[in-house]
Amino acid sequence: MKKLTIRNKFQNNATMISNEFIDHYMTEANGEFVKVYLFLLRHLDDSCFDMSISRIADCLNNTENDIIRAFRYWESHGLLSLDSDAEGNITGICLQKTASATGMNAQDRICSPVSPAVPAGSLATPVVPSTASAPEAVPTTDKPAGSSKAIPLNSFRTQRELKNLYIIAEQYLGKTLTATEIETITYFYKELGLSADIIDYLLASCVENGHKSIHYIQKVALSWSEAKITTIEEARMYSSSYNKNCYTVLNAFGIKGRAPAASEVAYIEKWTGEYGFTLDIIKEACDRTIAGIHQPSFEYADRILSKWSKSGVRHLQDIAPLDQAFQKARSEKKASKAVSAASKNLNNFERRAYDMDSLEAQLLKTN
Repeated sequence: MKKLTIRNKFQNNATMISNEFIDHYMTEANGEFVKVYLFLLRHLDDSCFDMSISRIADCLNNTENDIIRAFRYWESHGLLSLDSDAEGNITGICLQKTASATGMNAQDRICSPVSPAVPAGSLATPVVPSTASAPEAVPTTDKPAGSSKAIPLNSFRTQRELKNLYIIAEQYLGKTLTATEIETITYFYKELGLSADIIDYLLASCVENGHKSIHYIQKVALSWSEAKITTIEEARMYSSSYNKNCYTVLNAFGIKGRAPAASEVAYIEKWTGEYGFTLDIIKEACDRTIAGIHQPSFEYADRILSKWSKSGVRHLQDIAPLDQAFQKARSEKKASKAVSAASKNLNNFERRAYDMDSLEAQLLKTN
């Protein structure tokens, strides 16, 4: 293989990047996070650029939440800090120079104001992490081990990534983590084999949808593990499909303004996963539930879909023959009941008893 030669020409318009970032930070970071960091470096001294989260998202073809996740990732690694107003909106970014960069003071700060673009309610307001939430010894978990995906916890990289995940989780959940929450996040990383980036996205997406319960987050993590999710893009597509299924069902039931409960999610996953039904079939069952009992009921809809599954329904048109067979059986049953009732009435008729000898004697007397 031929040796590559790299040549340099004078660059009047250039962005300086420290070797420390390339050697120790860039190699372990998600590519989208690296793009955001380089974008910030590029526009540090660009007074003509209107810096805002929405503008950065447009330029990098990402969502605003993706940009915020990148900010928090680099903040957890000490490369930047975020300034927020009283409502939790991000108003400024301070880039921290790496300590080993040549000719740089470790305490120098390069600050850049950012126009607020995300309301406080969209993501949890960052809190100062406690030392208890990031212990030196990684806690163990008593959950079932997945030996095929288990990651050893004795490496420096693993310890660092887990500590960062604890800090990120506290920021998203807006509180200090409990021992159970720490163990559960460790379980995601160690036993399920989810990468730090995937767990970061998992926490963010659950919180954005109004779910801060670690039990709910664990259920989503298990479903991602079963679906063999390995990249953020796969997780995003999977979440999009999941949200579409859930909110289609809620809308069919006329339920507005809230996310599905855990028990409702279990039913929806059963219908789409175990039964393999498409949304049009599930929606038909929901419509029949409302028409039948005049209120939403996942249990009632489940009985309908369970019968359809046992009958081999795979497409919406498969339901019509079942309806016809049901109506025919119902009509025959009604007819059978009517005949049975008439026969019963006839058999219950009391016949008169006649004394034939007495009648004959009376007839002879009259003659």
